[in-house]
Amino acid sequence: MTIQSLGVGSGLALDDLVQQLLDAERLPKEERLNAKEEQIEAEISALGQIKSKLSDFKDAVDDLRSDTDINGREPTIVNPSEDDDVLSAEASSSALRGSYDITVQQLASGSRITTDAGAFTSSTDPVLSSGTGSLTFSIPGGDSFTINVDSSTSLVDLREAINSADDNFGVTANIIDTGTAEGPRLVFLSEETGEGNDLVINNDTGAAELDRLSTAGGTSNISAANIESAKNAIAFVDGIEVQSESNKFENTIQNVTFDVNEISPKDNAGNFLSTTLKIGFDKEGLEQKIRDFVDNYNAIIDEIGTLTRYGESELEEDGALAGDSLLRGIQSGLSSIIGDNVSTSQLGGLFRLGIELDKDGKLEISSSDFGIGSGEDRLKDALEDNFDDIATLFTDENEGIAVRLYDFVDEFTSSGGLISLREKTAKENREDVYADRETLELRMFSYEQVLRDKYLNLDQTVAQLNQTSSALLAAL
Repeated sequence: MTIQSLGVGSGLALDDLVQQLLDAERLPKEERLNAKEEQIEAEISALGQIKSKLSDFKDAVDDLRSDTDINGREPTIVNPSEDDDVLSAEASSSALRGSYDITVQQLASGSRITTDAGAFTSSTDPVLSSGTGSLTFSIPGGDSFTINVDSSTSLVDLREAINSADDNFGVTANIIDTGTAEGPRLVFLSEETGEGNDLVINNDTGAAELDRLSTAGGTSNISAANIESAKNAIAFVDGIEVQSESNKFENTIQNVTFDVNEISPKDNAGNFLSTTLKIGFDKEGLEQKIRDFVDNYNAIIDEIGTLTRYGESELEEDGALAGDSLLRGIQSGLSSIIGDNVSTSQLGGLFRLGIELDKDGKLEISSSDFGIGSGEDRLKDALEDNFDDIATLFTDENEGIAVRLYDFVDEFTSSGGLISLREKTAKENREDVYADRETLELRMFSYEQVLRDKYLNLDQTVAQLNQTSSALLAAL
């Protein structure tokens, strides 16, 4: 008798027995692997979390460790009235502090060319009665483009061809219909500003009719009275005349850029009223950097506390890195640097900046008054009176708090840093667990075959015994 399924021959629940034996062998090992994998995954996740917080803190510290970043300059503009918008300004960190009175007497402009009165009777009239021609628009020593015309090209067509030309460098054509005997007049405007950047319209073919539309290349070109040259912007800085080809003045005041937006207003006597431009320290910007520094430091301390805590009861789980020496070392190193003095700064340390460590090891701009004002008062006073000392406190190349913190955190967050090495080890351990699972599956497959072979023999033996018994009973 051939038996295909366990228990068929004997009537015994041998399949269930095999499964129970497999479970008894598998489950303890599988539970150990599950627990190990869960622990490793929690470690990898925790390391990623602390690395992210440290990276955020590193960015905040980076904003404080450079003189260039921390000594930012803030332009302040006071116009003659709140309705005026004479200029706007930017200043690099190397700009010197100072105050300047500025008047704007002329804005930069491009050329404006208007065809002569009576040159055309209708905007639909052709620009050429016969033949072909071309007009080239150019800036001396600069860009140019050419428009071809013929007897079918009207004034409107010419306008559209100019405005839609792919190589147009900034020339706009418009038609003004005067409604008088002067007829329509074509106006050309150039975006190229500054003296010497005059728009030139050349009659390439010399067709006499195209002289009406050109400033060169003919004998009867547009009258000089209808040609406005490109102009420089003109301003006065503390009474000194300055000019720019555009409405942007770069380094007229060293390391300061200002844009003129409109001509300065005048008083009743016709005198230009000045706009005051002050270049000072960016106190608001630095204050925000300091507050971001405090917030990101505290985020690290909170994260370390969460990850390294021990549960206070059996119902409360331990943190993923409970008691981990790496994280405790990070916290200890950070607090040590935070608490050090900087001998090169008159402020000495963060306390004079209003920043203190609380009982939980976190930073705060305290409300405590030690006879020198609260933390907020100390911070405000330092920003007002000790800007350079704040910079030194954070940026001194040997003792600066931000410089030292950046280097310290970089040891952990860099691609070859201590956290990355821990992550690598944890991921290797996870791969080992995956390999152990595969090994377990192979062992269990082999073990199942052994069990099935063993109990198949038993099943067959019992089946044969049952057959013999049945035959004997039948013979009686």
